[in-house]
Amino acid sequence: MDWWLELVLRVVAVTVAFLVLPLLVGQTEHKVMAHMQARLGPMYAGGFHGWAQLIADGVKFMQKEDITPRAADGPVFKLAPGVALIPYLLALLVIPLGPGDLVGQPLDIGLFFVLAIVGIGVVAVLMAGWASANKYSLLGGLRGAAQLMGYELPFVLAAASVAMAAGTLSLPRIVEAWEPWWLLWQLPAMVIFFVAGVAEIRRPPFDMPIADTELVFGYMTEYTGLRFAFFLLAEYVGIVVISALTATLFLGGWHGPMAESLGWLWMLLKTGAVSFVVIWFRVAWPRMREDQLQRLCWLVMVPIALAQLVLTAAVRVAMAQ
Repeated sequence: MDWWLELVLRVVAVTVAFLVLPLLVGQTEHKVMAHMQARLGPMYAGGFHGWAQLIADGVKFMQKEDITPRAADGPVFKLAPGVALIPYLLALLVIPLGPGDLVGQPLDIGLFFVLAIVGIGVVAVLMAGWASANKYSLLGGLRGAAQLMGYELPFVLAAASVAMAAGTLSLPRIVEAWEPWWLLWQLPAMVIFFVAGVAEIRRPPFDMPIADTELVFGYMTEYTGLRFAFFLLAEYVGIVVISALTATLFLGGWHGPMAESLGWLWMLLKTGAVSFVVIWFRVAWPRMREDQLQRLCWLVMVPIALAQLVLTAAVRVAMAQ
């Protein structure tokens, strides 16, 4: 196969995943929240089990008027939803779906690339908050920046623990080096990585930048129509990326029975299971206050992440001798 044709096929496959998987997560969230909170609304659209709810939401967003506030910084305001989406698309390029060539673009520094690119999402929050010419939006943007500055540290430290254990920054090689006993000695790192990842994408209970009870809807207050929908889509893509990274780094990725032929299925199932936990978090946990959020990060998660890093280094040295 010509290299350019292979490149096109890989890009198309990643783009399809980028468009389909977040919608499946969104539809799942509608149904899971409907059952857990006894919500009847999402169960009616389209008839059986409300199968058309997501389609109805899409039509609703397309029909809404696209409004840009008169005092807003127009170009920045309009560009922010795209900036929120693109980093997650690039992250999906290097996350392996299965063994062999089932990855958009294998990189020797894939983990470093993903950690760097995911952090760009907060730039969109700042852009939206500043450009909206709205004090509530600005406060939401500043909260988002403070949240990222805090939770980026345990997020990276937990990922570094796995990279140190595997001896590589390549995501496919980390999966290849994974052993079942990692579920025990890397468990603290997994919990920290997952919680910090949920905070990175500003999902409940870490949704202080939105905080609808006090900031209307935070940095998204002035957005309508498809631009608002793009922010929601970025949130669901973020769930997919964080869940896929958790599955790749800590749950063995494609490892499972008949991994050579069904590895892609195990990876999708593990990603879906972690995504379900993210949705459950939204339903079961109340929003944290800003002081609680920062205290959890700096006084609990960072020390545990550092201790896990020391443990990993000690185990690596012991195994090398």
